[in-house]
Amino acid sequence: MAANKYSFRKVTLDDLDLLMEWQSNVHVREWWDSDEPYDEEELADPRVARWIVSTLGHPFAYMQDYTVHGWEDHHFAELPEGSRGIDQFIGDPGMVGIGHGSAFIAMRMQALFDEGVPVIATDPHPDNARAIAVYKKLGFKPFGPPQETQWGLVLPMWTNN
Repeated sequence: MAANKYSFRKVTLDDLDLLMEWQSNVHVREWWDSDEPYDEEELADPRVARWIVSTLGHPFAYMQDYTVHGWEDHHFAELPEGSRGIDQFIGDPGMVGIGHGSAFIAMRMQALFDEGVPVIATDPHPDNARAIAVYKKLGFKPFGPPQETQWGLVLPMWTNN
């Protein structure tokens, strides 16, 4: 997939129905453990940048990147200042498994590195083999064993530019 086929725009309140629809899909619910709809306060949280990802004008995925130093006792707190964490899901079931995930994640990662981010971290569930394979393909390496966090069981992974 050519990287220039993807666009990222900030999530707005108008996107909440779409996000809820995506989060109701079985392939998302399996790993994205939240029934909570976002609200105006969450969307205004400066610690997290939330994105709707589109290709050829078709929105199909959600991605977020966040400061890893924005929460007390975050499991990525030991990473260098300016590090970002990422999470995402492909909401449209017809877009899963055909290369879009690794392509749009790589595009956003490059934008973060271009902004001077020293390290990008992520934390898939240790049983989420598909996500872990994508992250490894993108240069992420596990650091430390799986661990229980306030967001559930995770495999901490990181990469740098």
